[in-house]
Amino acid sequence: MNKHEVHGGVRYVGGKVEKAVGDAVDSRNWQVDGVVDQVAGAAENLFGRAQSVAGDIADATPGLIDDARERLGDAADRSAAAARDAGRATADAAQHGARVARDSVRGNEGLVFAAAAAVVGYALGWLIHGRRG
Repeated sequence: MNKHEVHGGVRYVGGKVEKAVGDAVDSRNWQVDGVVDQVAGAAENLFGRAQSVAGDIADATPGLIDDARERLGDAADRSAAAARDAGRATADAAQHGARVARDSVRGNEGLVFAAAAAVVGYALGWLIHGRRG
């Protein structure tokens, strides 16, 4: 939980209290101010939650990328071994394909960052729109 989540939550609760007092004393200004504080507090709380989720994703991404690279390399090596058993010509082609696949994954850092940005965008969209209804 970060400072935006806490501050937003406190502001939201303060707005609820302010609106309730405005309702009790029939003060339009207090009611409006209370609703404004509720909306602003909820928005700041949501912003803080999005920051927390983005941080969690950023922390998890390097490990996931390394794991994916290792699995792809292992799969490519297994494919090459299976092809080698089937025949020499097929094995040479499979080894070449495995090297190309492994090298393209290792050398394409932009693709990895694009995938991470897509995950972050999806998570933020889910946070903003996924809790309706």
